[in-house]
This record gives sequence, structure tokens and C-alpha cells, in this order.
Amino acid sequence: QVQLTESGGGLVQAGGSLRLSCVDSGYTFSTNAMGWFRQAPGEERDPVAAINRNGLTYYRDLAKGRFTISRDNAKSTVYLEMNNLKPEDTAVYYCAADQRTIKSGSYFREEEYEYWGQGTQVTVFA
Repeated sequence: QVQLTESGGGLVQAGGSLRLSCVDSGYTFSTNAMGWFRQAPGEERDPVAAINRNGLTYYRDLAKGRFTISRDNAKSTVYLEMNNLKPEDTAVYYCAADQRTIKSGSYFREEEYEYWGQGTQVTVFA
């Protein structure tokens, strides 16, 4: 069974970088779509970026030019490299995955993902 575990969050100064990782600790090697979402205090959870099994990537505007999503299928792991972080990036970051093929216009819809991690906190201070 797919079990997602995030890591790599932390406290960083504005302008700094972090690399988040999310591993399918069930090592099913069966995930197709994988994505990162985030939830700031008092806000709804928002999509950040997504990637399919073949490496095709999707980014929200907030992530373009600063964040890079990638995956290593052999390790059942997806990454989110975040650069030039801003205080408004402060949030809990969640990894999501599904075993199905998701339509290209639906990668940012939460309901498309069956599996979710517990989240990792990212705090950016000025």
C-alpha cells in the first residue's frame, strides 16, 4: 500500500532554499501522479506543483521560476526544490500521490489524489 512520508522542511531565512522529499515508504513503485500542496495558517490547502510518472511537470504561478519538482521512480520518491523562499511560502507542505493517470488539466485538484502524507512544516522568516 502507498504510504507517503515527507521530510526536509524547516526554518529558513528569506532568500534561502530547502529541498523537500516525499517517499512512498510502502515501496509499491506504483504511483503515477505525484504532487505537492501547501496550507498556510488559516488558509485552504493549495496546489504547488505536480509531476507524472514520465516526468512531465506542472507548476502553479507561485512556484514558477523558484520551485522545481522532480522524481526518482526507482526510489519511489518525489522532490520539491525551493529557492528564493519568501515569508509567504510559510506553510505545511503535503505530498500527494495516485496510482491512476490523471488528465493534464486535473493535476491540481485535491480529489484526484488518493494518498497523502502527514505534511512537513516550512517556515520562512524575513
